[in-house]
Amino acid sequence: MNQPPLVSVDWYPLALSQLDAWQDNVYAANHWPLVYVLSNQASGTAYVGETSDTSTRMATHLKTPAKQGLDTVHLISSGLFNKSATLDIESGLIKYMAADGRFRLLNGNLGLASHHYYQQDELYDGIFRKTWDQLQAAGLAQHSLESIDNSDIFKYSPYKSLSYDQRQGLLAVLQSLLQPGIKTLMVEGGAGTGKTVLAIFLFKLLNSKAEELSLREFSEDEVLLRDLVTQFRDRHPALRMALVVPMASFRATLKKAFRQVAGLSPGMVIAPAELARNQYDLVLVDESHRLRRRVNLGAYFGVFDTACHTLGLDPQTCSEVDWVGKQARQAVFFYDQAQSVKPSDAPAVVFERLRTSRDTRNLTLSSQFRVKAGVSYVEFIDRLLSLQLGHSAPYRSPDYEFLLFDSMVDMVREVRARDQSFGLSRLIAGYAWPWASKKQPDQFDMTLDGVSLRWNRTANDWINTQGAHEDVGCIHTTQGYDLNYAGIIFGPEIRYDPTQRCLTIDRAQYHDRNGQQRAMPDQTIKEYILNIYKTILLRGIRGTFVYACDTGLRQYLRQYIPLYQPAASRVQLRQAPKLLPYENAVPLYDMKAAAGGFGELQAVQDTTWIGVPSGIKAARDLFACQVTGESMNQVIPNGAICLFRLDHGGSRQGRIVLVECNTLEDADLGSRYTVKEYESLKITSAEGWQHAMIRLKPRSDNPGFRTIELSADDEARYRVVGIFVCVLDK
Repeated sequence: MNQPPLVSVDWYPLALSQLDAWQDNVYAANHWPLVYVLSNQASGTAYVGETSDTSTRMATHLKTPAKQGLDTVHLISSGLFNKSATLDIESGLIKYMAADGRFRLLNGNLGLASHHYYQQDELYDGIFRKTWDQLQAAGLAQHSLESIDNSDIFKYSPYKSLSYDQRQGLLAVLQSLLQPGIKTLMVEGGAGTGKTVLAIFLFKLLNSKAEELSLREFSEDEVLLRDLVTQFRDRHPALRMALVVPMASFRATLKKAFRQVAGLSPGMVIAPAELARNQYDLVLVDESHRLRRRVNLGAYFGVFDTACHTLGLDPQTCSEVDWVGKQARQAVFFYDQAQSVKPSDAPAVVFERLRTSRDTRNLTLSSQFRVKAGVSYVEFIDRLLSLQLGHSAPYRSPDYEFLLFDSMVDMVREVRARDQSFGLSRLIAGYAWPWASKKQPDQFDMTLDGVSLRWNRTANDWINTQGAHEDVGCIHTTQGYDLNYAGIIFGPEIRYDPTQRCLTIDRAQYHDRNGQQRAMPDQTIKEYILNIYKTILLRGIRGTFVYACDTGLRQYLRQYIPLYQPAASRVQLRQAPKLLPYENAVPLYDMKAAAGGFGELQAVQDTTWIGVPSGIKAARDLFACQVTGESMNQVIPNGAICLFRLDHGGSRQGRIVLVECNTLEDADLGSRYTVKEYESLKITSAEGWQHAMIRLKPRSDNPGFRTIELSADDEARYRVVGIFVCVLDK
């Protein structure tokens, strides 16, 4: 007996005349809780919701001006759904679809539901994955969940849920901004406490239309939050607002995230010097501990002086903190003194004056969002580097992979293995080697245990650049970023003296020219270096690996860090009395594109035409073919006819692709075509980037299917023919 599917996704036209047709769906007809996606493929817009009264909810949407352009509804239903499950799946779809990029979401949801309920992990997480697979099959999603998890757009999305700590902080921020005489807010929190997410959330909240906001996660606080937002908007009917990000690399990342969010734009994210151009009602400053003063600025001296003169400030005595105060009627500084890492950073005394001013309110965030081991790991790192652990046992957590390595060979291998499995796994070191490869790209910067490595080959968004897994990053290219795994190299500039039982600093081995001054006391340099290591040790979400160049330091760390031991739903076709090429139909090619492996080589021929789904415009770069086999059965059923779009280049990462073997010599591999999920591992050189390996990954319930790995030598013999759009019915 066939078991009913865990979840079903059914397609209907979105029109008042179709309300009766939805009664064929037993869940909609019987007022069962379900989730739905309204969309318009042509305009690239969509809306995600949940309801227990489908007909009434759809009728309401059809009367809403903002949603009248949507022409398709996909109903997501399951006999296992309850209200908690549908709220959870709805919020998950909003977060992932917003980051996927296939559609621009019309949702104004903020404070999405994120609560625990019965069988959430054991059952409903799997239902969500099945739902996503079917949405990919229906053409409503492009990328895999894993690739979205690693994207900056997802990590810095304002659709993220806020913790209780953050929600209370948000209310306190708005209440403080509305208090007479309050000009400045200091929001303090350590690395990973969610300062950036809170800043972006507040930015989206104040730039969303009141009627579009959904704030149900705030439950009893929703009325209060709406009232506070209304008061603030009444006070600033033409709100001028900016998010200041001092670090250029991280600023570029947040601009990219803002580009994908309705109501936000990249121009809202600015550099400190851009403050001189305009005045603002409200300025949010992320990573404000990296605001600068006129010390060790290098090429930035001229920009700094020009901005000071424009603002009527003395360059010798002011800092970028003063620029914010001059140009903003009100400002919110997100601050962590422990992440100040060089002399050009505005000194702690500047922020202390702000903190103690009569027109300042102070807030603290303490929840830990980045590191899965939580606050206990953060506290451990602080005690480890301040030598306060005494006779404590080595740190262990079932939720976190934390290991010390005696061999650099082993650590490099393990970090790269994690990068292949999870992505975003990087090596990071203290600034203990000159950056020789900056001017001589073929030269290595460091050699440890026979392993030769280079510093990051770009300073701009290095974490996400091609070939970054081959390089070593530093504090300046990783601060503010999340990684899955971080491999931390303690350089020779930091040592442990077993006789004195203290950490020492060798200034001659510290090569950051902007990180020190000749007259600066050794203790100040030591504080900067310790802050660097505290910061980079908190980059890894899933785990942190550690290697120390100094033997004494490695022996000290051995006491406290465990030692490494080697060892689908288908889219209904438009019914048309006649199929018109490239008007309502596309060619169906007899490719026999075998998803289960490579099959008999044969010529591609136009055999017939097939109608395209409602909402998809027929175009000359669209075609269909049949996919056979079980290696993609999580998304594509065996024998399904699928719609593809010709590959025009660009990123294919995480997309499902049709790949052709274009040389007869490879016929003995078993096939000319295959359909798989695409993953590219790349390296960067002086000539540009190139593929190190292409991985064609199955998406099957059968674990016996293996990933196809193509090396750089194989690449010329294969080409990506098309990008998967959706599954079609025959």
